[in-house]
Order: sequence, then structure tokens, then C-alpha cells
Amino acid sequence: MEEQLYLTKPSIDLKEEYLSFYKEWLDSGENMIPWVIEKDPSNFEKMVQFLMDNEKGVNLPDGWVSDSTYWLLNNDRRIIGVVNIRHQLTEFLLNSGGHIGYGIRPSERRKGFATKLLFLSLEKAKELGIKKVLVVCDETNLGSYIVITKNGGIPDSDFTEEDGNIVNRFWIEL
Repeated sequence: MEEQLYLTKPSIDLKEEYLSFYKEWLDSGENMIPWVIEKDPSNFEKMVQFLMDNEKGVNLPDGWVSDSTYWLLNNDRRIIGVVNIRHQLTEFLLNSGGHIGYGIRPSERRKGFATKLLFLSLEKAKELGIKKVLVVCDETNLGSYIVITKNGGIPDSDFTEEDGNIVNRFWIEL
């Protein structure tokens, strides 16, 4: 039986599973992508409320845009990945953030989950009324480059960050 994957909004009932997901990222020592994973989940209810507020545009820090966070789950309700969809683009997001940021837990990589996660995320972006999505990845991230192009990403000009990191930028028409 093929594994079914689906997106769900963050919820309190997935606390133990999310804490397992978070601990795996911490233990890996890798950068947490998307940025929402960096939120300390020790007060889990507060973290979930923060994510729900962000979606509604409530209590956003200056210069931030509304965003929607979803967790990618499998049949066993294991959190495989996380996606964060920004509803609009600021200058910063236009250069090196994009509309969609996503990440797959370290133990579940190289199994095709990122391609499915981006595919499902594009459907959510379309529901939000976004017609053309910007997705970015570091030039050194070949895996993401492949995922984005598999999902219809058309390369645009690259952006070089202050530290010299090169960001590949792609547009996907919805």
C-alpha cells in the first residue's frame, strides 16, 4: 500500500509527535528550515497559537507578512516535514525567502517526500489566491533544486546574500 501523505495545520493533539520531530532537528545540528521550526516548543500551546496568529496576521512583528504553516503527515500521523507559506512578498522575501519554505526531518530525506510536500504546498498557495509562487534554495542545495524544478520551477536571476551565499530563485505559475 502506497504511503498517503497529507498536510495538516499545527494542532495540540500532535504535541508528542512534533516534539519528536523538533528533537530530531536539534540533534542533527542542522539549520532549521523553514524558520518556524526554530520556535521553542516547550510551551507547545503558545507555539501553536503563535502559528495560528501568524496566519490571521495577528501580532505580527513590523515588516512581517501573514503566513500559513502546515505539517506533512503520513498514515501513522508521523510528522515528515513542515512547510511555511508566506501570503505576500517583502523585498527580503523577494530576494532570498520566497513564498514557500519547507523542510523534511533528517531521517526521512531522500525518499521523495520533499517533492510531494512542495506539490501539496502549491495547492495551498493557490487556495490562498497566490497565482505565481517564488521558491528559493541555496545554490549548494542540489536536492531542493531538483524538487523545485520537478514541481515546475522556472529559474529566475540568482541573489547573492551579504555573506556571499548564492540563492537560486524559481517561479512557479499556479
